[in-house]
Amino acid sequence: MSGPHVIRGSVVLPEAELVWRFSRSSGPGGQHVNTSDSQVELRFDLAGTQALPPVWKERALERLAGRLVDGVLSVRASEHRSQWRNRETAAVRLASLLAEATAPPPKPRRKSRIPRGINERRLREKKQRGETKRGRSGRDWG
Repeated sequence: MSGPHVIRGSVVLPEAELVWRFSRSSGPGGQHVNTSDSQVELRFDLAGTQALPPVWKERALERLAGRLVDGVLSVRASEHRSQWRNRETAAVRLASLLAEATAPPPKPRRKSRIPRGINERRLREKKQRGETKRGRSGRDWG
């Protein structure tokens, strides 16, 4: 592999907690594709890991609840013909999923007030536009 996969800061995916499974990729291919196990499935026990800080782990379990099966997060990769590249793709995908799921919630948006001058100008322009349109009606023409 291409070294440790950093989630965020100094938190890294521990290689010992990653479970790899290989199988044959589906779809078209040459002579070699049908005989090699190039599809990669990477599993990470999110519920049982000690690698993540408790707050991050709680956040990730909550946000990834729909993707978890018995607390285990699973990622598949079969885009590349080489198993090695699929392994790297799966690991990067898992790391980015965890980074996104453990990110702190965004700060709440503070409602801003519209300055009175802007509102008054808008109302004045609406009034003026209405006068222009009223002047177009052909009531006085006879």
